Amino acid sequence: MIEENGGLESPPYRNIINSKKMKEKGIKMKFTGKNVLVTGASRGIGAEIAKGLAAMGLKVWVNYRSGEAEAAAVKETIEATGGEAETIGFDVSDEAAFVAAIKEIVGADGELSYLVNNAGITNDKLAMRMKEADFMSVIEANLKSTFIGCREAVKVMGKKRFGAVVNIASIVGETGNAGQTNYAASKGGTIAMTKSFALEAAPRNIRFNTITPGFIATEMTDVLKDEVKEAFIAKIPLGRFGEPREVAEAVAFLLSDHSSYITGETLRVNGGMLM
Repeated sequence: MIEENGGLESPPYRNIINSKKMKEKGIKMKFTGKNVLVTGASRGIGAEIAKGLAAMGLKVWVNYRSGEAEAAAVKETIEATGGEAETIGFDVSDEAAFVAAIKEIVGADGELSYLVNNAGITNDKLAMRMKEADFMSVIEANLKSTFIGCREAVKVMGKKRFGAVVNIASIVGETGNAGQTNYAASKGGTIAMTKSFALEAAPRNIRFNTITPGFIATEMTDVLKDEVKEAFIAKIPLGRFGEPREVAEAVAFLLSDHSSYITGETLRVNGGMLM
């Protein structure tokens, strides 16, 4: 039984847990910063993150590598709903390109308040058949790129002594997965690296956190056969795949002022699949 005094039914928690009332009142998360770069934002979870942050009032820089048309569509959707966005094309694993992109953003806006390292790839096969190039291509796209983004974020955000970074890892980085040695290494490395960045950047008032999504409904899950989907869902206590929106809302929380005392943490968004 929940206690009335100081429990979840007493103020201010009553309004916080009543999401319907929050939506009716138009309550939004509070952000001290004004802009955000979301890598790999032309589709899937990245696009949902970009649209969600724009809806909360941030100017969003929508990164893409090859999906220029898709990124433009995300920008148009944001602008159609009253938000502000720009597209910015570069390969996140290209150090010079990443550095130049952040300089472009700072030149245009005067700052970079937030960064979401979301871009990534997979190249699945059993380890015994995996060539070094197969391994390193995923490490460079997922882990090296996140390092570059985090490092440059510290440099830029440190000048204003404010900022927040969210790195998108994966449940696979915590559990491992057959056929994904390279991907597991890249995401496990991201989790550990984020903690180190959090320690180094805390004196500059810059926060670093990680999100590890489980099975999220995207184009990749749409093509799975029903029996495969059912087998996966059977392992999820909440009994369903997550929605990209649910990852986006977790990202928004970790960037927002509402998480101002949270850094170096890993937030699991997996429906209870890993606790």
